[in-house]
Amino acid sequence: MSVFTGWTSPDQATALPVAVALPLLACGAVLLLRDRPIARDVASVVCGLALAGTVFSLWPAAERGPRFELWTWLPGLSLEFALEPLGLLFASVAAVLWPVTTVYAAGYLRAAREPAHARFFAYFALTIASAMWIALSGNLVTLLIGYEVMTLATWPLVAHHGDAEARRGARTYALVLLATSIGLLLPAIVWTWVLAGTTDFRPGGLLGGEAGPGVLTLLFALYVFGIGKAALMPVHRWLPAAMVAPAPVSALLHAVAVVKAGVFAVLKVAVYVFGLDTLHESGAAEPMKWVASFTLIAAAVVAIRSDDLKRRLAYSTVSQLAYIVLAATLAHEVAAAGGALHMVTHAVGKITLFLCAGAIAVTAGRSRVSELDGLGRTMPWTFAAFLTATVSIIGLPPTGGTWSKWLMLLGAAEGDQVVPLVVLLVGSLLAVAYLMPIAVRAFLRPPAALPAHGEAPLVMTGPLTLTALGCVALFFGADAVLDPLAGTLELP
Repeated sequence: MSVFTGWTSPDQATALPVAVALPLLACGAVLLLRDRPIARDVASVVCGLALAGTVFSLWPAAERGPRFELWTWLPGLSLEFALEPLGLLFASVAAVLWPVTTVYAAGYLRAAREPAHARFFAYFALTIASAMWIALSGNLVTLLIGYEVMTLATWPLVAHHGDAEARRGARTYALVLLATSIGLLLPAIVWTWVLAGTTDFRPGGLLGGEAGPGVLTLLFALYVFGIGKAALMPVHRWLPAAMVAPAPVSALLHAVAVVKAGVFAVLKVAVYVFGLDTLHESGAAEPMKWVASFTLIAAAVVAIRSDDLKRRLAYSTVSQLAYIVLAATLAHEVAAAGGALHMVTHAVGKITLFLCAGAIAVTAGRSRVSELDGLGRTMPWTFAAFLTATVSIIGLPPTGGTWSKWLMLLGAAEGDQVVPLVVLLVGSLLAVAYLMPIAVRAFLRPPAALPAHGEAPLVMTGPLTLTALGCVALFFGADAVLDPLAGTLELP
């Protein structure tokens, strides 16, 4: 595997903390402009666009691997940013989806008459800052700090409504994520430092030859369960509990930042801490392979049985995240590339589904699947976007999910992994069962009553249409996502 070396210009290195600072600037601007809603929302969008431009400007420098050291206090322990393609991919997802979600959220909060708009956007920006921190982390210690900040920043968003149900959901959210990260992830990082003498991410991994198969198996389990944001069963309860939050928060949790931080961290640990070769040779990922397979199927079954739309989408996320974790446990370059691509395609597809769910709730007052009959006739843009995202989540052309799922299937086949291959195929069939009936109801069934509403406001339908088009664009532009990963994952 190629090691990112070479000369780094000061401008390239400085751009790393700038990517973290821009959302913090947005947070400050939102608080200063709290009494001027239009200026506040414009400031958030402008900072979002500036962040997207900054992140995309880093792509030509990804192979040179610029680094920016913040602080070193012990040998092998430091706060440091470093650029590499997998982290830049996650940063790009968060940076692009932030301004889109901000525009939608501005319309949603007004239409739903939600309180405390300035507080909402301030914590939203702080969450994006933590996502940038995680994506650009040069080592495990830096990643852990950003991981914990993200939990604390999103907790008030989950509790945004302030009622008993919201407080209860936020309490479950925070307790599960903090317990897993402090009780499992932190010891795993310390153990890694003891074994390898460093926590720096290194292509090919840190732990090859440093421990036997038994130790590596236990350590990998600590990492996967400790990264609770990946929502592997049984540490997944925080995700459905967080569905008490407004729809833009659900989009943030499921697509822009939180769960993507989880699966990104799992992929990062597999590739840069253990190394795919070490995982394969030691068999350290074998137990987690079965846990991921169980999660993928079990969560899909729960989704099929859920009538509440947001709960169905939440368990769909648990199942789809398990695809990415399963891809990491296969310890195969093609499967890992599929998992990385699925991080992107699922983000764009799932944000579309949640934006649609929010538009349906605000415009039609419907939140249950059984209540959606005939709504596609009065909300055609919303449900056309929902159908497009559904096709992508299932993994059918012409949407980006086709290629991410194909690569994971191909990796399982090339690695002679028969059971995971079957699990991946069954999971896609179950996705048909829990998502496609929603669009069928909306377009093909007659409405239960004459609706007194039309399409959602343009400020909401515009963003969800844009993300739906993104699902299609990823079908034709998947190579642009995969090419930068070729050196990291030794793809042909």
